[in-house]
Amino acid sequence: MTTEQPPEAVPDEMEKLKVELAEFKDKYFRALAETENTRKRLQKEKIESQSYAIQDVVLDFLQPLDHFEQALNASQNASDDVKHWAIGFRMILQQLKQVIQDNGISTYEAVGEMFDPHLHEAIETEETTAFSEGTVTQEFTRGYKMGTRVIRPAKVKVATAPKEK
Repeated sequence: MTTEQPPEAVPDEMEKLKVELAEFKDKYFRALAETENTRKRLQKEKIESQSYAIQDVVLDFLQPLDHFEQALNASQNASDDVKHWAIGFRMILQQLKQVIQDNGISTYEAVGEMFDPHLHEAIETEETTAFSEGTVTQEFTRGYKMGTRVIRPAKVKVATAPKEK
């Protein structure tokens, strides 16, 4: 005994199967897109995590590098023997700076620029007419960026307008 469907029931069954197939396709493509988005998000988080790890290590090295550079600059007035040693130490300093640069860290110029609280930390002001108000007149500590993100603001002196007497 075979159970055959009436001829008019076959198109209805086909339509139901087509709708069901479309639903399964939609679910499949959504799951596929969600998996791809998750993969991309995890990859981005991994890169950001590595970037922050590099940033933290570099930040630990910046102050000793600044002191190293200041000591070498002070050696200009030293004896000839010290100046010869300083040449070698300058080469080492350049190598250290190159390592930092190779890891995406760069310095930026502050002197002559308008004060920007995102880029500069004002630690001193100076009343002067030589610069317009709000201009950075001196840089005490160099600022560093990693890509577009500031990892250490430059410590600067900022010009202010002289007070009227």
